[in-house]
Amino acid sequence: MPLFEYECEDCGKQFTEIVLPWEKDKVIVCPGCSSKNVRKLVSRFSYHQSEQDRLSKIDTSAQRDDSYYKDDRNIGLWAKKRAQELGVDLGPKFEGVVEKARSGKILDEYNK
Repeated sequence: MPLFEYECEDCGKQFTEIVLPWEKDKVIVCPGCSSKNVRKLVSRFSYHQSEQDRLSKIDTSAQRDDSYYKDDRNIGLWAKKRAQELGVDLGPKFEGVVEKARSGKILDEYNK
């Protein structure tokens, strides 16, 4: 999506504007004061990282704090990486356990 962030030089308001490719010469107007005196800002961006990319970056010998394990995407990654390092294939059953842990369904089995 061609979203761009701007800041009004007159009132200081920051805002986002959609600028489609065929509108590249579009005059951007501040929604706060209607000024045309605006400048484009450098926006933050993000990208998707595959599980394989995440696995390749894990250092199994590094210490982790509690915040690492609060992200459900990290559950099982350390074990998968360690198994790779040891040359062990834990098979599809392990994948199933990891998915149950990520979804919270693993707790249902222990609470019966």
